[in-house]
Amino acid sequence: MVTMETADNALKTFYLGAVSDMLNTSVNPLLAQIRQSTADVWGKDVRRLVRYGVNGGVGAGTEEGNLPAAGGNRYAQFVTTLKNLFGTIEISDKAIRSSANNEGAFVNLLSDEMDGLVKSSSFNFGRMLFGDGSGTLTTVKSIASGVVTVEDVRNLAEGMIVDFVAAGSKTVLAGGRTILSINRASKTVKVDGATLTSEGVPASSRIVVQNSDGLELTGLGAIFGDGDTLYGVNRKDNEWMAPYKKTSVGTIGETAIQTAIDYLEETSGSRVNFIVCSWGVKRALAEYFSTYKRIVDTMELAGGYKAMSFDGIPVVADRFCPSGTMYLLNTDDFCLHQLCDWQWLEGEDGKVLRQVAGKPVYTATLVKYADLVCTRPCGQAMLSGITEK
Repeated sequence: MVTMETADNALKTFYLGAVSDMLNTSVNPLLAQIRQSTADVWGKDVRRLVRYGVNGGVGAGTEEGNLPAAGGNRYAQFVTTLKNLFGTIEISDKAIRSSANNEGAFVNLLSDEMDGLVKSSSFNFGRMLFGDGSGTLTTVKSIASGVVTVEDVRNLAEGMIVDFVAAGSKTVLAGGRTILSINRASKTVKVDGATLTSEGVPASSRIVVQNSDGLELTGLGAIFGDGDTLYGVNRKDNEWMAPYKKTSVGTIGETAIQTAIDYLEETSGSRVNFIVCSWGVKRALAEYFSTYKRIVDTMELAGGYKAMSFDGIPVVADRFCPSGTMYLLNTDDFCLHQLCDWQWLEGEDGKVLRQVAGKPVYTATLVKYADLVCTRPCGQAMLSGITEK
């Protein structure tokens, strides 16, 4: 017979390992390439000592001359706060009781909830990898009759609960709104609740995931962004922090890609081992290969993903990569530092399933405290303004 105790044990012993593995390897191909470690975690922060430049204690001289002066290595300390990543499932008391005498039905119930959690988490964590940590999904262009026209819809999905936040501040103009529908052709969105107006939510307002403003992973958007600091280090005073960026590329071709790869190896010794781009850029690259009669090789990556190959480097398309953009990365320079792997939040009694106060519903929450760190930003490249197909 199925009881709350057996359900609790199933989540702890059977589902946790399987779900953790899926979230760590099946979110998207990029995350599957990134190392995960509990090293360099101190309290609530990640503190990573990074060496840059070369040791200055090297030189030539005469047989009886002075030896080179000791130069020592040059170090910088990267500091970032662990981000709190959550995923919650919800099961009604009625559903549990209706399957109490049917273990198969209960397993199907839990499996369906966990499958939904994995899909939702995969969407959000995959999106965060390309974000700048601000949590901004897109910005508002205009509102008419409650219909919101936005700049971009690639980070949005039906069912997401979002906040509308004032531009340049953290003031929530309209919070906890569920996205009901998205017209991707016209880039318009409808949400529940009171009708939104352009007076209450003006143009340039930000749309963020509920309660997540400024609390997401430090993704590629931050590494290639224009912020003054990254991981607590001032970028203007440390030019070695600057990645390679080529804008207004236009038609993609082998020369633009190879130039970026050569630049990284020449200036920082970094060897690109992973390329990720938008779907339109991938199609443009495939067309380029086809035009010049190049054979497009494919390769299999960790997690079972297949990718197009550029001189042995996998090229993967990702829905969250900005339009007209290609990232050329050395994934050996990235690490997802974490306090621990995915765990269930447990109450004082050790149980993970808890009743929602005042409701006939039980919830369980997965949690992970982590942040993404790139130890060599100057070893990464971005091509933008690429003409898509």
